[in-house]
Amino acid sequence: MDEIKQLLDKIAEGIQEKKGEKITIIDMSKLENYVCRYFVICQGKSNTHVSAIADSVKDYVRDQIRVKPFATDGYDNSQWIAMDYGDVIVHIFQPEIRDFYKLESLWEDAVTTQIPDLL
Repeated sequence: MDEIKQLLDKIAEGIQEKKGEKITIIDMSKLENYVCRYFVICQGKSNTHVSAIADSVKDYVRDQIRVKPFATDGYDNSQWIAMDYGDVIVHIFQPEIRDFYKLESLWEDAVTTQIPDLL
């Protein structure tokens, strides 16, 4: 569990490095039939910002704890980039796409943690 906590911390730091906003961590490990243990959801202001956040997460996690994502998807239009770290899936949205899909509401029974935006 310490490895997952460390991964979550480094993902959040990578997001904050590029001023990603409204970071939410959803702990689904206590639910039945969960897709993964954790979702990390955040947003950027534009296609370029979303791509920069995803690159930052990938580079930061790799450099700090030597973990690479198994897969990434969404770089083509950068409205929603998903990064698969096995037990953790990172979702980086543009605000209007995040609001449309409302991933947080799909797992309302899960424990959620909000990470404050950096000023």
